Amino acid sequence: MSSRTRIEILSGCLVLIGLGLMLYKVLALGFPLIPGEYRDVWTIEGKVSFTPGEGPVEVELKLPQGQAGWEVLDEHFASSGFGFGIREDGDKRWAVWTRSALEQPTTLYYKVQAYRLSNQALEDKSARPAVEPMLEKDQAVAVDRLIEVLSAKSSSPERFTALLIQSLLPGSTDPDAEFLLSTWEEEPHKVILAVLGRAGIPAYEIRGILLEDGRRRQTLSALVEIHNGKEWVVFDPVTAQSGLPADFFIWQRRGQEVLSVVGARDSRLEFALVSNSLPARTVAVMEEQAEQFALLDFSIYSLPVEQQGVFKGLLLIPVAALVVVIMRLLVGVSTSGTFMPILIALAFMQTTLWLGLAIFLGLVSAGLVIRSWLSHMNLLLVSRISAVVIVVIFLMAALAIASYRLGLDQVLSVTYFPTIILAWTIERMSILWEEEGPHEVLVQGGGSLLVAVLAYAAMSSKLVGHLTFNFPELTLSLLGVILLLGKYTGYRLSELYRFRNLGRSQ
Repeated sequence: MSSRTRIEILSGCLVLIGLGLMLYKVLALGFPLIPGEYRDVWTIEGKVSFTPGEGPVEVELKLPQGQAGWEVLDEHFASSGFGFGIREDGDKRWAVWTRSALEQPTTLYYKVQAYRLSNQALEDKSARPAVEPMLEKDQAVAVDRLIEVLSAKSSSPERFTALLIQSLLPGSTDPDAEFLLSTWEEEPHKVILAVLGRAGIPAYEIRGILLEDGRRRQTLSALVEIHNGKEWVVFDPVTAQSGLPADFFIWQRRGQEVLSVVGARDSRLEFALVSNSLPARTVAVMEEQAEQFALLDFSIYSLPVEQQGVFKGLLLIPVAALVVVIMRLLVGVSTSGTFMPILIALAFMQTTLWLGLAIFLGLVSAGLVIRSWLSHMNLLLVSRISAVVIVVIFLMAALAIASYRLGLDQVLSVTYFPTIILAWTIERMSILWEEEGPHEVLVQGGGSLLVAVLAYAAMSSKLVGHLTFNFPELTLSLLGVILLLGKYTGYRLSELYRFRNLGRSQ
């Protein structure tokens, strides 16, 4: 049996296996084939980490409720040898882990799946009298002066709160605000609550999570809600904007501490987030049937959320690899290396296309100029490449600092570009310039950017992201297609264009 026949058989098997598993998920497990067909479901995983102390350990974690239009679908707990239970007090719930003794650092997990049914306002709870804060004498004097100044400038509790937040932002020139921030040991938004309480405005904090797909090691954020005499109004203590953000999942409203750990130290609560297009019904069915279909269900939803976010990006790389293979073997586009277009496309996923192109072209152009100067120094290859790496890092840092000073926050994403690949790209292009001339540099550099842009277009497609994440077995089918293309020995499209006159002469 020839190698070509073996490759064709292997490729066919891989394609059939991948497509077969995908059809099984669609027909048997009810996975949606098209994104957007059902609701977006957020999976939020909380990790409670701590170091053991002396004696028994007791951990309490406040559990979220569906508020502001959010619906909680399902919850999962990981006990790790702990006793576990749920404590309820009215509509409030806490997860409780207990253990008589603990010898090593431990992490407990809580995973919740939720979706937003509608953009409802917060439930209007009865307004309680403002809470008078406990202040030192000098702090009380500063708070009273600040209240006097802000009251003269405001016409309503909302306006007073907005001015208060603005006066406490970095860069403020109010001496009383600066004094309060410098003497306050708690979080900055606690200063806002204290001033509002002394001003007689009912105010409470809201703890929750700013939702960002693929985010890891996220911590709880805080909002401030005040009562204006008629209703509750939410403010962001960082921007002074009013209203509940659409991407904010409320974890706790007007409660005690979210996390309580007794018998341990160095406790920390972090969250990992991932979003997918599965409907609520399908997610619930998938969780219930995970053990029954363990041999055939190749979904990655059973992984921790932090790893799910990582694989959500990694599973797009085979798609980019297929684009590179097609463009090089079938079209005949020359690129500077095989994997460089894929890495550039991954960087574009973080920086957006046009900004990424501008940053890449700017860094490579500046690097080529510096590399040209280094070539006259007659350095050895290792020293020359190391120097280019250092120069590229310096350029990236300078660009990030300059963009931050100019208020161009998007340019800060320059750090997503792979530094070593940029250095090698500059080195390869400079050598190519010396050996083949500028024309070949433009051909390979332009080809690399073209393939990177096409790979970025494929990877950023909502349909492609949905299929690769929900049906990772399709990677086997992509592998089969790439193996088949590896045996292609026919004409490329660029060669057909190159020899077009031969066909006309016949």
